[in-house]
Amino acid sequence: MYDPNNIFAKILRGDAPCVKIYEDGVSLAFLDVMPRAEGHALVIPKVPARNLFDIEPEALARFMPSVQKVAHAVREGMKAGGITLQQFNEEAGGQQVFHLHFHVLPRWTGVSLRPPGGPLQSAEALRPHAEKIIAAFAP
Repeated sequence: MYDPNNIFAKILRGDAPCVKIYEDGVSLAFLDVMPRAEGHALVIPKVPARNLFDIEPEALARFMPSVQKVAHAVREGMKAGGITLQQFNEEAGGQQVFHLHFHVLPRWTGVSLRPPGGPLQSAEALRPHAEKIIAAFAP
């Protein structure tokens, strides 16, 4: 079942902070506080969905263009050579926050991702990356 008190639901309600990089009517994107790469972003739907199995197909169809738009901006803003997109479902699949989300990881040749669960970064440390990504969104 969907837990309305998960951290991403709290972020959507404004009960928890985030370093926002994008928002539209169906999605919110913000920087991961334990980034595996500089500019590591998370994109979440505004509908309450535990994971890919729970979201209505129509809601998923409306949400995916936001994931693509954020991926473009992350790649451009971070001057990355590519993007790794990750999405986990249920504990056995590696999911840790039970609200559907996509990880958008900028990648550069020869640069490895940091291990998951790394040290927390402050909003101040994340803001320079957020500014680069925000600037990359097409008007």
